[in-house]
Amino acid sequence: MLTLALIVVLLSGALAFGVALLVRRRATKLGLVQAPNERSSHTVPTPTGGGLGIVAGGTLAGLPMATLDPWVVIPVLIAGLLIAAIGYADDRRSLPVSWRLGGQVLLMGALVALVPTPALQAAIGLPIPDLVLFVLLALAGALWINLFNFMDGIDGLAATETIFILCAAVLLAIASFPQLQGHPLTLWMLGLAAATFGFLLLNWPAAKLFMGDTGSTYLGLLIAFFALATLASGWLTLSQWLILPALFLADSLTTLGRRLLNREPIWQAHKRHAYQALQRRFSSHRTVTLLYVGINLVVLLPGAALAGLYPQWGWALVLTVYLLLVPLALLAGAGATLQPETDK
Repeated sequence: MLTLALIVVLLSGALAFGVALLVRRRATKLGLVQAPNERSSHTVPTPTGGGLGIVAGGTLAGLPMATLDPWVVIPVLIAGLLIAAIGYADDRRSLPVSWRLGGQVLLMGALVALVPTPALQAAIGLPIPDLVLFVLLALAGALWINLFNFMDGIDGLAATETIFILCAAVLLAIASFPQLQGHPLTLWMLGLAAATFGFLLLNWPAAKLFMGDTGSTYLGLLIAFFALATLASGWLTLSQWLILPALFLADSLTTLGRRLLNREPIWQAHKRHAYQALQRRFSSHRTVTLLYVGINLVVLLPGAALAGLYPQWGWALVLTVYLLLVPLALLAGAGATLQPETDK
């Protein structure tokens, strides 16, 4: 089983790199060269759509799981391909927000429907009616997809965050349940991480290729599904899943909240997240990406591990993490109005 796992992981990474490289070489013909815009932190036209490689590798990684539970996994694989197709169309020619958001909500709702409701209710620990829980999870999943997409704005950031979340989740699950080594679901998660790494080889600063909405929305959807699946299985707790992506959530939600308080149209593109403010301050994509990786490893991984070891303290740990990260995001400049000289 471990040999099969290694083969699948290596093939997923190699396939992702190969497809991403092909996209980069043919980006002009495909209409996937992204010019700098009001959201961009780059200054020269750069190929996008590299997320096609992640989609290819992630789909390959899911096939072993499909043989075990086809009635759940095949719909997930199809949902992933559909949301990637929407993202690809948006990468080539901007789609209306209502189309994108509607598709995300519908696809997320389809994934929520695949997971046993009683198991999710037990994992969440609140007596929520089935229909209310379904709606809340579908909307929360769609929100997460968009927040993840918002955080894909500098070289290497979204890819390294994905690798961290998936590998950390697998590590924590196996630490609690050693029998999960080689399980098809953990293999799928590691395969998707490997596919993301294959893309990262072309996205590491200075990036030669961006993942685009093709990749960011696909990753957001798959991470949401893995969270639901591991919650329902009892492998990980809700507090752990709130801690692992806390850096992205604190940055994006703080920025969103500050813009709402200022009565700004939140659907308009911008570059006012904390990570973008830090990139301007340091004049370096690599520095900010490594800073986020460091916080993930030094703060969030131990925090999620403690939440698993001491579940009675899970919510206290979640609160502690966000009380640390939200002020740091504000201090870094999350949601702050750009100065005229910065916006030139």
